[in-house]
Amino acid sequence: MKIIIKNKDTLVYDEFIFKCSIGKNGSSNKKIEGDKKTPKGIFSLDRVYYRKDRKKKPQTKLNTKEIKKNMTWCDDVRSKKYYNKLTNIEHSYKHEKLFRHDYKYDYFIPIKYNWKNPKIGKGSAIFIHLTKNYNPTAGCIALKEKDFLILVSLVKKNTKIEIL
Repeated sequence: MKIIIKNKDTLVYDEFIFKCSIGKNGSSNKKIEGDKKTPKGIFSLDRVYYRKDRKKKPQTKLNTKEIKKNMTWCDDVRSKKYYNKLTNIEHSYKHEKLFRHDYKYDYFIPIKYNWKNPKIGKGSAIFIHLTKNYNPTAGCIALKEKDFLILVSLVKKNTKIEIL
């Protein structure tokens, strides 16, 4: 069973249809860092990250990981070693802070795009994360919290996501 992103505002899994949002500039087979596009293709999912200080551990068959204050995701094209990887704020590289003031990363799942041996500049930090208003993202996929929690309760460790 696959999660399918059918268009800019529809995510389908089994018989569930969820409203979502994707990158401001749509989807692309030629994703590059900062283009505000969601990468097209079929990808695996990583674990569910969650803010234990704000949210309960989600019911899911995926592995889970608590978000700590120092956790970041490197999106710096100058960093061969850390690009598109979980890091911590002790590094001076440009990064996405995971312990945010807003709600967007209270729960999120990294999509394994540009994952093994990431190619610098091909895009990083592509997540399924939360939204309240379905505004376009910088390249991620965003769902309302209740839909996110339904989705993670249904998917399995081998579930793929297909972005059309």
